[in-house]
Amino acid sequence: MGNKDLIIDANDSEVSIALLENRQLTELDREKRTVRFSVGDIYLGKVKKIMPGLNAAFINVGYERDAFLHYLDLGPQFRTQNKYYISALQRQGRPGPVHRFRPDPDIDKNGKIKDVLTVGQTVIVQITKEPISTKGPRLSSEISIAGRNLVLIPFSDKVSVSTKIENPEEKNRLKSLLQSIKPKNYGVIVRTVAEGKKVAVLDTELRELVKKWESTFSSVKKETRTPKLFIGEMNRTTTILRDLLNVAFNNIHVNDTVIAGDIRTYIKEIAPEKAKIVKLYQGRVPIFDHFGVNRQIKALFGRTVSFRHGAYLIIEHTEALHVIDVNSGNRARTGNDQESNALEVNLEAAAEIARQLRLRDLGGIIVIDFIDMLSGENKHALYERVKELMQKDRTKHNILPLTKFGLMQITRQRVRPEMHIITDEKCPACNGTGEIKPTILFTDELEKNLEFIVDKIKTRVIYLNVHPFVAAYLRKGFFPLYLKWSLKYRILLRIQAVVSAQYLEYHYLDKDNNEIDLI
Repeated sequence: MGNKDLIIDANDSEVSIALLENRQLTELDREKRTVRFSVGDIYLGKVKKIMPGLNAAFINVGYERDAFLHYLDLGPQFRTQNKYYISALQRQGRPGPVHRFRPDPDIDKNGKIKDVLTVGQTVIVQITKEPISTKGPRLSSEISIAGRNLVLIPFSDKVSVSTKIENPEEKNRLKSLLQSIKPKNYGVIVRTVAEGKKVAVLDTELRELVKKWESTFSSVKKETRTPKLFIGEMNRTTTILRDLLNVAFNNIHVNDTVIAGDIRTYIKEIAPEKAKIVKLYQGRVPIFDHFGVNRQIKALFGRTVSFRHGAYLIIEHTEALHVIDVNSGNRARTGNDQESNALEVNLEAAAEIARQLRLRDLGGIIVIDFIDMLSGENKHALYERVKELMQKDRTKHNILPLTKFGLMQITRQRVRPEMHIITDEKCPACNGTGEIKPTILFTDELEKNLEFIVDKIKTRVIYLNVHPFVAAYLRKGFFPLYLKWSLKYRILLRIQAVVSAQYLEYHYLDKDNNEIDLI
């Protein structure tokens, strides 16, 4: 399986989570600490407009654009769920347990939305796709509440088991087990990680999910305003961990004490023996620099992505699809004919493409232009290799064989905007203005600010974070410049090279790793 490490960088504005497999960056998630509308959030929304032609409705959930709810996403037991909500309103937040509630008949599969919804009606809806580009969120009224091992579906009665659990005996065990312990009027999906779990673990989680759903209705009163967040998903950090922690991690490094504590508590509940893998990072160099994540981000998120032996990918994006072009570059191995060379490059490209789809979270239609091959056997080998590599991808996807033009089409579920990171930097000399200050004066600026700090805060240990090239200049020679400054101002100045810093960017830090204000 190889080494798997999770690196978590938390700051005031966002939390970034990097998954490294054998030190290679394979997934990157960023959660803005102020962003709303996460997939899985449940809202009380208000019907704004009914569109009979689309057989859909637009729902106000508080986003600038109304969210979209299609008739097929209402769920068969929509009327029962709506009746339960009305009961909660009438009884001032005490509708009674779901398993004692009398369900209505399923709605007609081929029915019309105007027969079920009316303008101004309050509905319980769940975000299935975050707002992307110019579109508002996509909704469903068939609610699902995800836990680690189970997904609870109120007002359903079905039990289904993840198709990734292949052992038929284990599948039957889990299905029979859940059918025997689940309350009436609840459906359950058994997740892959539940394989081999004991009844006590599953029963406890099932009760917690039921309690989470039913206790929320106690807040439903006559004066309930809509739109309103009804049940928030766990924050994205915990959600990602919940989905990721079904593999054997070697280490989880995090630079935030609170998040480290939360993760440690969470892991103790699900796998007590792994609690020690959570490590609080307290180094002075930024955590993503220390573990080489920023270097990989810069290399992997551009339009051109190099992989082995000079070959490279070109990745282009449009509103409707993503196009990936495979190029052999200057790779030309002697002794290899064109066909075997093309197969070799294509197989290596397939591994990088599978990684890029997870890393950038590309969704929708992806068209890949592989290097042309004549042999049907080689084309089939490439198709099988792509399928094998994509098995690690938790997002739903579908892969088609190569066309006669050498194109492969992949559809990949898109539930949130793609990860887009601009790797180009402003010109470090002019900062985008076209004019530069005399570079000979840059070290004078550094020294002037150092003198100001020494005089202002009377500290004796100071760290200077700069670009590696600047760090090398300050350290060069038998009697380097930084040492001269240390002696002149009677301080201990330490230079730290930061890969993610722009060329003339610099920051002074105190011994507690806090940036020193130069104003």
